[in-house]
Amino acid sequence: MTAHTVHSLARQVGGTIVGEGAGTAITGVNDLREAGPSEISFLANSKYEKLARESRAGAILVSRDEACQLGGTLIQVESPSAAFAHIAQIFAPPPIQFEPGVHPSAVVAPDAHLGEGVSIQPNAVIGAKVRLGAGTVIGAGSVVGAETTIGEHVLVHPLVSIRERCVIGSRVILHSGVVIGGDGFGYEFRDGRHVKIVHTGIVQIDDDVEIGANSTVDRARFGKTHIGAGAKIDNLVMIAHNVVIGPMSIVVAQTGISGSTTLGRGVVLAGQVGLAGHIHVGDGATVTAQSGITKNVPAGVTFYGRHARPIREALKIEVLEGRLPELFERLKALEEKVRQLGGPSGETPK
Repeated sequence: MTAHTVHSLARQVGGTIVGEGAGTAITGVNDLREAGPSEISFLANSKYEKLARESRAGAILVSRDEACQLGGTLIQVESPSAAFAHIAQIFAPPPIQFEPGVHPSAVVAPDAHLGEGVSIQPNAVIGAKVRLGAGTVIGAGSVVGAETTIGEHVLVHPLVSIRERCVIGSRVILHSGVVIGGDGFGYEFRDGRHVKIVHTGIVQIDDDVEIGANSTVDRARFGKTHIGAGAKIDNLVMIAHNVVIGPMSIVVAQTGISGSTTLGRGVVLAGQVGLAGHIHVGDGATVTAQSGITKNVPAGVTFYGRHARPIREALKIEVLEGRLPELFERLKALEEKVRQLGGPSGETPK
């Protein structure tokens, strides 16, 4: 293992050392509460300043404008979070290497095409006419349906289901429990029962997408459900049929996106956002946690609230709601004053 010091790590992230501990040996990373004298931590949120002052960390990454009143050894950087991520990578154990080849317990269709260095793990199933690009790994117990195409250096973790005819780009990561290409939720009510609508479309996932555990992406009714390049999708996200998620968008846990909704480039949907169907969210828009979206969202805005509105309007309404008890008491007092001014008859004066 290469030896690291505060000084060498500061050079790695372009940081400036404040304090006397430049030569301190660093052997790992940890949070502010648990870090010891040979570990490095970071402060990216001012609400944790008390923990930073009390921390035993050998060094703490802080922003360049952070007041140097924390004591100990600090490394000032542009982004403590990004710098910590870089340093954590230095100390991370090497990634698991998967031996190329097909495990004896796997089932691979005779007409499947496996690129150079493909690894098929135990009990995986590869359907007819599947094409797997070079260096792709299909995890234990995962299923790749017939006529699906997967690009190069894709990592499919254990117990992933990829249904028939889907198209997946290169360097995609699918975590355990992901289901790609399940039927869309579509029925017509006829003759007193729900009649299933056939979904004949596909799912297309472009390069460098990552999808978290137990998330689902439904196949299109016709055409395709499309996840754009570089999009990152958290755990427990539901993406319905014919949804389009623009490149570089972020979709956070427990979000649900109804059918035929489209997201532009670089959209951020925070946790537990719900989107109605057939709407559009513009490029660079942000929807805050637990918001409900029932109409189009313009590009570049931040929406907030159960019935989501532009954030300034929504916060103003929320503040006024909190004052309703006070305003109600004031209104009663005014009514009483007006009644008294009206004299014995109680009539309001003109």
